[in-house]
Amino acid sequence: MRRLPSLPDQARHRALPSHMVVAGDDALAERLAAELRELYRVRVTVVVPSLPGTGTTGPGAERWAGAAALLARLQAAVIRASSTDPEVRVLQAPVLDERSLTEAGVAQADALALVHEDDETNIRAALAARRLNPRLRLVIRLYDRKLGQHLADLLDQAAAVASPGLDPATLDTSTTVLSDADTAAPALVATAVAGSSKIVQADGLLLRAAERTPPQAGEAADTGLCTLALLSATANDPAGTEGSDASGHDGPVLLPDDDTVAAASGRGTVVLETVMHAGPDRPPRRLAGRGLPIGALFSRRLRWSLGGLVMSVLGLAVASWLTTGDHPLHAAYLTLLDIFAIGDPATGDPVPRQVLQLLSGLTGLLVLPVLLAAVLEGLVTFRNASALRRPPRGLSGHIVLLGLGKVGTRVLARLHELGVPVVCVEEDPEARGIPLVRRLHVPTVVGDVTQEGVLEAARIHRAHALLAVTSSETTNLEAALYARSVAPDLRVSLRLYDDDFATAVYRTLRAAHPNALTRSRSVSTLAAPAFAGAMMGRRVLGAIPVERRVLVFAALDVAGHPQLEGRTVAEVFRPGAWRVLAVDSTAPGERLPDLAMTPSHEGPEHSSGLLWDLHPGYVLHPQDRVVLAATRQGLAELLGAHLHSNPGTTGP
Repeated sequence: MRRLPSLPDQARHRALPSHMVVAGDDALAERLAAELRELYRVRVTVVVPSLPGTGTTGPGAERWAGAAALLARLQAAVIRASSTDPEVRVLQAPVLDERSLTEAGVAQADALALVHEDDETNIRAALAARRLNPRLRLVIRLYDRKLGQHLADLLDQAAAVASPGLDPATLDTSTTVLSDADTAAPALVATAVAGSSKIVQADGLLLRAAERTPPQAGEAADTGLCTLALLSATANDPAGTEGSDASGHDGPVLLPDDDTVAAASGRGTVVLETVMHAGPDRPPRRLAGRGLPIGALFSRRLRWSLGGLVMSVLGLAVASWLTTGDHPLHAAYLTLLDIFAIGDPATGDPVPRQVLQLLSGLTGLLVLPVLLAAVLEGLVTFRNASALRRPPRGLSGHIVLLGLGKVGTRVLARLHELGVPVVCVEEDPEARGIPLVRRLHVPTVVGDVTQEGVLEAARIHRAHALLAVTSSETTNLEAALYARSVAPDLRVSLRLYDDDFATAVYRTLRAAHPNALTRSRSVSTLAAPAFAGAMMGRRVLGAIPVERRVLVFAALDVAGHPQLEGRTVAEVFRPGAWRVLAVDSTAPGERLPDLAMTPSHEGPEHSSGLLWDLHPGYVLHPQDRVVLAATRQGLAELLGAHLHSNPGTTGP
């Protein structure tokens, strides 16, 4: 194991509030380490994969290249850090095992975040870390929701057995399982689907925000429950650049006060529309494509042929009944015998009966080829059931989704729930999302998007938007540039990590295509606040993007927070930092873990147990729990003040 240089000795030996360990192999590890170092001012140890010798080739070359890029960025961050920053240490470990965790100081650490791309690596490390430190707070990145819930229960039970006197509140935050893909998918979908809401749903609570365009002259602005943000001055320009944390005064303004909103004429807003009970989880819907209905099994022409034959048989049976006077069932029986050439010729029967027998024989000759065609079509349908559907020729107004990894799969599921037509493009035929597109019968093109003809096969020239969410920024950018060359006015949404790079992309595309709309989001930027909050032992409900900035929603107990306790809702509001959206005034003894299911004594209008139409004069009491919106810096300030006022609560 190799240890990289850390900060000077005078910073190394300063007394710091807590020690956090981050283990990962991609951009999320870097973002999370920066979040902890810059906002929460804690000691951070980052464990990254060690690099092999130069010239590595083979199936793992891409992984090592990503690890090398991550290591280079972390080294640069350590070198840039000044002596006033907390200590930052970067370790290289070939395998994330008990030995490397011990070297990282997990046995004495307060929290460990396992954010490797591979779920199995995170699970193995979590089990080893729990053995090393039963009281350790674990934050684990897992894609599989069901597996994550079982793992969290298992690790919490291990913590309870190893530490019988562990406080229930501490045990509740002992293990947290999060998915960066789940956090980012709604935000990515919102950039491609016009009019879609920004939704945070957690702990039985649903918060929905929406963008509002500037009101026209004489119109009143729709502020919803409250205004969460002002968009950049250029955000409503089709070619406008989105702001980030480095945009200064020209960028978006988070949590503005009423005076700032009134003075910002001509700027779009993000308003809070709803705070409500999300309702019980719906049972999973039967996915389309699990069965094979008649419409999918047989072609339309064959179905018409079968229908015609059935009508002919019925007509012959009725005619036999009317001409012979037999019982209807007996007449139908004789008709079927004639059709299948079973029975004696009607030589001595009346002429109408003889004519019907001849017609029945002719119908029987037609039945055989139709039945053979039905059998062959059925066999072909079953054979192609696992094949990927090709985009239909007349398709238009759809979204082209590039990439079916973890993030792309979640985005596809979200688009399907919204009923948006999608065409997927994926280079790897064994990608994680391929089984889902088969089940949903989503048209898919398998091929390298940088090769000519791939985007054309996805009908990019008639698409509504391109949503490029691969893990490669260069692939996303190349696809966007090629798509714009085919459809200059195409709406494009990119998954980009670096803010400076995103700004350069905006300026380039704006110069080349002034009437087109371009948006970008960073998955790690959206996910990092939730992971950091969980490491601090607080419940971050979720985050929504405001251009390239992030607004965080969290649930906090008022007790121990001097900025909240004993103050009114109006006094608590700090523009640009935090704002209380709802209050749960239920007594702590009656409170349930699910925010939306706490008992209420306020009448039917507050049946969820939460008060969200708050009077500005409402005083927050120590037993209250609040749901608030905060900037990343504001949330860190709230939690930091709590830690300093309650030094004994730093660790689990």
